[in-house]
Amino acid sequence: MKVFVIRHGETEWSLSGQHTGTTDVPLTDNGRRQAERMRSMLARRTFSLILVSPLQRARETCGLAGLGEGAIIDPSLMEWNYGEYEGLTPQQIRAKRPDWLIFRDGCPGGETPRQVATRVDQVVARARAAAGDVALFAHGHVLRVLGARWIGLPPRAGQHFLLNTGTLSVLAYYHEIPAVRIWNGHIAD
Repeated sequence: MKVFVIRHGETEWSLSGQHTGTTDVPLTDNGRRQAERMRSMLARRTFSLILVSPLQRARETCGLAGLGEGAIIDPSLMEWNYGEYEGLTPQQIRAKRPDWLIFRDGCPGGETPRQVATRVDQVVARARAAAGDVALFAHGHVLRVLGARWIGLPPRAGQHFLLNTGTLSVLAYYHEIPAVRIWNGHIAD
């Protein structure tokens, strides 16, 4: 059993570095191309479960990658609620809080790392209960926490899992031990 973890394609806010939590921004043309490049690779697999964030950037990525028809919207895959930091860049936040780290500090008026981990743990349990391969379409920070939680690390460990837009990661097992098989993989043209 493998879990295919797909971060949505590029958006204007991901290009500018703005924290995009609950703001529902669309994919750019390049983001659509990133999603379409996944189609042929994902078409070779059969998925027993396909979960997608309710936000349009993830749903559009899922559809363009060819898995939209069988996808189930899962609110637990929503991006981190950035609260007062929504729409701000890391530089703008650090101008006020130089030592800020989302995976340690969370966001004022938004979610804590523990709250995000609780949501992600529900997705991990759902994926592990599936009868075969699983595909997850979601967002950068929430998927970084998911990668950490898959292998039993605390949510803070998400800081070590860099994740670009339009990428594919694969979580699996090594002798029944949860493992990261591929992380931040790019699909070539």
